[in-house]
Order: sequence, then structure tokens, then C-alpha cells
Amino acid sequence: MSAHAHPGGGAFGAVLALAATAAVVAYVAAAVRLRRRGDAWPRPRDASFAAGGAGLAYASTAPLPGGPFTAHMAQHLVVAMAAPLLLVLARPLTLVLRTLPPGPVRRGLLAAAHSRPAAWLLFPPLAAVLDVGGLWLLYRTGLSAAARHDPLLGAAVHAHVLAAGLLFTAAVCQLDPVRRRWSVRWRGAALLAAGAGHAVLAKTLYAAPPPGTAVAAADLHAAARLMYYGGDLVEAALAAVVAARWYAATGRAHRRRGRPAALFRRADAPSSLP
Repeated sequence: MSAHAHPGGGAFGAVLALAATAAVVAYVAAAVRLRRRGDAWPRPRDASFAAGGAGLAYASTAPLPGGPFTAHMAQHLVVAMAAPLLLVLARPLTLVLRTLPPGPVRRGLLAAAHSRPAAWLLFPPLAAVLDVGGLWLLYRTGLSAAARHDPLLGAAVHAHVLAAGLLFTAAVCQLDPVRRRWSVRWRGAALLAAGAGHAVLAKTLYAAPPPGTAVAAADLHAAARLMYYGGDLVEAALAAVVAARWYAATGRAHRRRGRPAALFRRADAPSSLP
């Protein structure tokens, strides 16, 4: 039995590609509407969301170069890691909240974002377990082989990989308004643990393919290396986001603490006027 080359594919892949395209169109339209009414919205966020949506659509429908398992792993990196990072960096929830008029829809969305279940789903260690734990279950059990022969199971696996990747990225970056913002310690520790789990999984794949599958040695080794080094790149980008957010928050805190002292000094300074 050969390893499946497409994590989604088929009808589900086509639906996901259409959904990603529609989301990009809706996002850009909302950003344009926001700017037309005089509100600021950085254009790089439009580009980030468009790139994430395009990558997700392409990886869900088009074949990628390399052997079957290497192509599958490239799709995994895009769907589970790279595309979620680009989408989250665009702050889609913030955009939706700023464009929706006051009313039940906006209140409902805010209530969901500020709910207790959302806070715990965005608890970084839990999000890391759902993300990396799901990959261990996929690649180190018979789930990968079973998903190849059951389209519904394959679609469910693909949906979980994407949802878990989005959830983990959102939990680590914490860019959109949510009920609770976890500290940088929680986020950094979860990112380090997830990176270690991802790297160890890649090393186990270098030694043996998923149970129930047969993969050529060269294809298996190329896929494992891609998972290892490609995962490192995305995780380094996530770490950069966490560091930048921490630096910005620390700078704001220092400015707030320094402002009263500066005002006091200015008030007590002798006037230079006669």
C-alpha cells in the first residue's frame, strides 16, 4: 500500500479551495470598505490573508513536486503551519468586528470570542496538544492508511489538521481580541514543546513510514527532512511574532511608567523665562 499523496484532495479539497477563495474576497472587500469610511487598516494584512488563502487553496487541490509522501508532507506544512500563520497575522476577527454594524451578529461574535470555552481552547498548551498530538496520531498509528481508503475519514483528518493549526497559531500569536491573553511564558513554553514534538515526529518518520503504508526510502527521507526543517522555519516565524508582541507590550509598559515621572520633572523645572 502506498502512502497517500494528498491530505485532502477530491471533493473536500475543492470545497476547501472555494471556501478559501471566498474568504479572501470577503476579507479584501471588508478592508476596502473600512478604508473608504476613513478607518486605517494596514495593507500588508490584506496581502498576508490573500497569501494564506491562496496557499491553502493550492495545497488542497494541486499536486506538489516530489515523491508521493514528500508531496503529502509539503501539503501538510502549508495547510497546518504556513497558511494558518499568514491567516492569523491578518487579524480576521478584528476586521470582522470593525466592519460589522452594532447588532445581534456582532454581539454574538464578541460573546463567542470572550466565552470561557474559547479561552480554554486558546490555552497554548492545550492547543499544542491538539495540534501536534493529532499529527502523532495520524502518522504513528494506522489512521494515515485508513484515511486513504475512506474519503469521509480523509476529509475529517484534513479538517482537523487545518483547524488545529489555526487554533495553535492563534493561541501562540494572540493578535485578535479574545477573553484572556495568556502570558508570554505560556505561549513560549507551548511553542517550544510543540516544536520539540514536531521535530521528534519527523525523526521517527525518517526511520519508519506510517503503519500500514509502504513508502520508498528516498521519498520517506525527503519527506521527513522537509517536515523537520520546514517546521523549524514556521516555528521560528511564530517565535518572532511572540517576541515582537512581547517587545511592543514591554515598551508600552515602560512608557506608561515613565510618563508620570517625566510630567513631574517638567512641572518642577524652573522656568527659563524672566
